[in-house]
Amino acid sequence: MIRVLIADDHRLFTEALEAILAGDARIEVVGRASDGQEAVDLAAELRPDVVLMDVSMPVLDGIAATREIHASGSRAAILMLTGSNSRADVDRARAAGAAGYVTKDRIASELVDAIVEVAGTLP
Repeated sequence: MIRVLIADDHRLFTEALEAILAGDARIEVVGRASDGQEAVDLAAELRPDVVLMDVSMPVLDGIAATREIHASGSRAAILMLTGSNSRADVDRARAAGAAGYVTKDRIASELVDAIVEVAGTLP
């Protein structure tokens, strides 16, 4: 079972993600964060295998939250979620330690495969 934490400040989007993931028996959503700092705190508490991290969030953006999660020693793979596929955002996400990047317009077709792929790279 792949344990997933969802970090996104849009409740309806988060609920849609959960509905998509509920259809796959390999994935369990263990928590939801509505801002970057909450994502950092919940990653430490819940120890997910994968964090779905929105790039733009209040309190602490997804890039900074990704850095903090990795700096804490977490082994979670972080998949960045965004409405943009700007090369600068992709580069910033990778530099922060993100394992992958999925644009929100491709979520339905690519998310589950991306989660399974990055979970397979975990130590």
